[in-house]
Amino acid sequence: MREQPILYIVIPCYNEQEVILYSAAKLKGKMESLLAKRQISRCSRICFVNDGSRDKTWELIRGLCSEDDSTFSAVSLAHNRGHQNAVTAGLLTVREYCDIAISMDADLQDDIDAIDEMVEKYRAGCNIVYGVRESRKSDSVFKRVTAQGFYRLMQALGADIIYNHADFRLMDKKALEAFAEYGEVNLFLRGIVPMIGLRHDCVYYERKERYTGQSKYPLTKMIDFAWQGITSLTNKPIGYIVRLGLIISIISGFVFLWSLVQYFRGMTIAGWTSLIISLWFLGGLIIFSVGIVGEYIGKIYIEVKRRPRFLIQDFIDSNARKSRSAVAGTAGTASAGKSSQTAETK
Repeated sequence: MREQPILYIVIPCYNEQEVILYSAAKLKGKMESLLAKRQISRCSRICFVNDGSRDKTWELIRGLCSEDDSTFSAVSLAHNRGHQNAVTAGLLTVREYCDIAISMDADLQDDIDAIDEMVEKYRAGCNIVYGVRESRKSDSVFKRVTAQGFYRLMQALGADIIYNHADFRLMDKKALEAFAEYGEVNLFLRGIVPMIGLRHDCVYYERKERYTGQSKYPLTKMIDFAWQGITSLTNKPIGYIVRLGLIISIISGFVFLWSLVQYFRGMTIAGWTSLIISLWFLGGLIIFSVGIVGEYIGKIYIEVKRRPRFLIQDFIDSNARKSRSAVAGTAGTASAGKSSQTAETK
């Protein structure tokens, strides 16, 4: 059994002023419970990641850190970079100070009581623990059908994705170091993390209703996110275009033979409707296929630029201050020792 780890709970936040204080209180209670059970170290922190919020989210986070820096820490990005980049920024920032990190959303729809089991599975030897929804009873029929269809589609396209898992997961230092090696700009974490491998397990929970405020993922964003996942993880759609083109070419050969027969029979005018339908169908298919290929080319264009995925404007963390002080103290001692040694030599 592993010793008491330093846990960082990483919470990406974008315009979450309605829920931030409620979530902070609930998470602090969970941390105190874990400390009382001696499951985690007292150096553990709750780290909020401000993703360029336009409301009072960052002010409230700074207030929490100033009131209780032994529980809360914070990262503020220079501007809004999206949920996946915010999670990545938080994880890569705190990996230097923690043994394990758990990422979850600010609305706490993911069950914080599952954290206990996650930590237990880590202490039993797991490097990654996935939080998986037991059911989708709380979702609307439309969202349930589309979400389940998305996971099945991703698996059919060959993506190694955990069914009904979002971004509620535990990663230990080894997994975080491995994750840092993945440098792509087009991020889809629920597909990238399973690529790491290592020893992993799942914790099952029931997702709760949002406490207050509105979801930051309306239908349009969900569609964009799904498309990002498909085009970031697999190039199979291009392969399907090739196969579809081959099938259409074979069909067109039969159509050609049929047209030739009709010509010699003197019945060429009868095929006008089917010709128009075929032209519109093939024209639309060509445009759609070129669009998919263009999407991949666009992603290559963004990747080769090697722009930073995020820029950190502020990092508030008492552990980081202690670490810097210790390094400064060591450097000062070494410098003093060197001066003393030089004086003695002279």
